[in-house]
Amino acid sequence: AHGAPLRIDVQLDGETIKVGIWKVPVGRNSLILLDTNLPENSPQFRPITEQLYGGDRENRIRQEIVLGVGGARALEAMGLAPTVFHVNEGHSAFLLFERIRALMAGSGLSFKEAREAVWASSAFTTHTPVMAGNEYFDFALVTKYMEPYCKQMGLTMAEFLEIGKEETTSMGFCMTVVALRLCSFINAVSLLHRDTSRDMWHKIWPALPHYEIPIDGVTNGVHTCSWISHEHQKLYRKYLAKDYHGPDSVMDNCDWGKMTEVDDRDLWETHVIRKQKLVKLVRDRLKRQYQRLGSDRTVLDEAEQVLNPDFLTIGFARRFATYKRATLFMRNLERLLEIVTSEKLPVQFVVAGKAHPADTQGKEFIKAVAKLSMDKRFKGRVVFVEDYNMNVARYMVQGVDVWLNNPIRPLEASGTSGMKAAANGVLNLSVLDGWWAEGYSPEVGWSIGSPEVYNSDEERDYVESEAIYNLLQKVIAPLYYDRGPDGLPHGWIKMMKAAIRKLVPHFNTHRMVVEYYEKFYVHAHRATK
Repeated sequence: AHGAPLRIDVQLDGETIKVGIWKVPVGRNSLILLDTNLPENSPQFRPITEQLYGGDRENRIRQEIVLGVGGARALEAMGLAPTVFHVNEGHSAFLLFERIRALMAGSGLSFKEAREAVWASSAFTTHTPVMAGNEYFDFALVTKYMEPYCKQMGLTMAEFLEIGKEETTSMGFCMTVVALRLCSFINAVSLLHRDTSRDMWHKIWPALPHYEIPIDGVTNGVHTCSWISHEHQKLYRKYLAKDYHGPDSVMDNCDWGKMTEVDDRDLWETHVIRKQKLVKLVRDRLKRQYQRLGSDRTVLDEAEQVLNPDFLTIGFARRFATYKRATLFMRNLERLLEIVTSEKLPVQFVVAGKAHPADTQGKEFIKAVAKLSMDKRFKGRVVFVEDYNMNVARYMVQGVDVWLNNPIRPLEASGTSGMKAAANGVLNLSVLDGWWAEGYSPEVGWSIGSPEVYNSDEERDYVESEAIYNLLQKVIAPLYYDRGPDGLPHGWIKMMKAAIRKLVPHFNTHRMVVEYYEKFYVHAHRATK
């Protein structure tokens, strides 16, 4: 109001720190960012918001207090009064305590009453079935930072810690458990993940049978307009659009059932254009990569020949978390060599991705793939694209023929890259995990293995890598190279059309947000009122 930057106060370890607020317009929405790097703060608190991954456990709990407590206070300072709060993962769960504290202070409610009000108007989404992805803090650390807040809520430290314990004997304070206890609307991000999450967190509701555990499933979707190529958008507009009001309206106004009417040549030529663009991008990036390493002219010339736009191209690009098994396709190098060097049915792989800074094993996976791409036997047939980013991801999901996904089931909560690929007519070859357990049927793609349980990790990796090799050699490559008199792979195109028709209308953010709205937000809003 007075023209000065907006600041809020957050108490940390006996000090009151200032948090600045940045507002960034993103499309029609605003992203609110919090900042502790201010001259008013002492040097030890200024780096809290400097980087997401980094620092020790103490910095982590400071970040989560700034995010949760500071986040709730920032909205209030901006004059925003949401009726519903949606916590994603446990990282921002401290905001639930801040809301309880504010209700007690502002409305004179008891802790029990305020907790009930906050519970009824809060939603929580758990995104990971990997235990390491759920945040735990030592009791001493929680006590050090949260004791002042406890006092304001009239709780003893023991009562406060109890809210974050999985069981009475637990030795850590779990942020996910806090959110599970303090939110009435809880969901996982696919139907399979819902069942996995019910198994994981059964201890919170020990008296309930599995099917009654209050964790719902809302399968993730992708913002299709952000991921389809301009060429595909043009094609869909030509054949499927009922009413066109600019690029954002394509998805709302497409009659996906009409995919069968799309001309085979039109669809294939659109796909080939994107494939050529991907090949050009990969060659340009490899050239720059080699130039940076000081490679000679011959190596740079070789980069110009990498990948063949006519060959069956398999894409794999994602976070290099170990459970995603980026190196599974390399398990039997003799079989792989046979597949990529086949004279009649050649196959090539394009791989990209980054590992979490603390994930040493994930970095080793990247090293192994990069090393294989340098192996003379696989040169040009297995390519690793450095410095993975959103632009590379777009080119890949728009330009490969097959999208490979082989996580350890059921550790892929949802997975969305395959949805982005499907929107561009790329076929999925994936383990029946996350969204693919719902999306798969034989006419839209291929499944690696089935939902069976294996006796050992070794057996699982053997069976599933062999399934990849067999499918590529005996099913996928023959279908891709089976051309009609007009030079088009009509069987392949038929699958592309089926994948677009069946998967795109369901696995998108529009459907996802409608589900959140109808299942959670409306009810939570009424509860607030």
